[in-house]
Amino acid sequence: MVLAIDIGNTNIVLGGFVDDELAFVARIATNSSKTEDEYATKIGSILRLHGIDKATIQGAIIASVVPPLNTVMKRAIKMAYGVDALLVGPGIKTGINLHCDNPASVGADLICACVATHHIYGSPSLIIDMGTATKIMMMDQNGAFCGASIIPGVNIGLKALASGTAQLPQISLEAPASVVGKNTVDCMRSGVVFGNACMIDGMIDRFNEAAGVTFKVYATGGLAPTILCHCKHEFTFDNDLVLKGLNILYKKNK
Repeated sequence: MVLAIDIGNTNIVLGGFVDDELAFVARIATNSSKTEDEYATKIGSILRLHGIDKATIQGAIIASVVPPLNTVMKRAIKMAYGVDALLVGPGIKTGINLHCDNPASVGADLICACVATHHIYGSPSLIIDMGTATKIMMMDQNGAFCGASIIPGVNIGLKALASGTAQLPQISLEAPASVVGKNTVDCMRSGVVFGNACMIDGMIDRFNEAAGVTFKVYATGGLAPTILCHCKHEFTFDNDLVLKGLNILYKKNK
């Protein structure tokens, strides 16, 4: 089994691949203050919960947007399973070109999502990843990463709305019955859910206009199902896109 680890700002997503089959997916909260011992213990507990024998772990690969955890997680995996985890970053073989000002600055999660989309679904494409931040990535007909847009995430906007005002409350993220809110909570939900859906639609139109192409659109991320079902464009949703990209990269670099 290959252990794929996606370290995000909010959650760490763990996946186990046997060949190309995803055997399990689990999530734990990201905490930069935890030590390698704590992460080794936590990951070990999760694998036991899913009935995974530690002896089956033959390799691991990490994508991280939280640099302080890079070395911590590599040490945790080495401690727990005796394998040296690959880290997605400069020098790793991706199979795609990065057409941007500074390729080394492209986030590991963006690379993984683009690699998976190109190999599984094909190019050209737009990839929307809705997590802590909302990212929209563009790939051309040759499967090259051409650039992206990074937008404040849905929950970031929702929290800022409540914390930056005197009377607006913290609310759960769900769509109201109508775009026309009749109370404070539904007014906020209308703005956050339908407003973000309209933003996504508008950004897709702008990407299409900029490239002169009508892109196929692929989506991933924990917040995508809540927002994208209210968009006018069509999407292919793949919740495990980054993990699948990690598995592809592991096979290219093992």
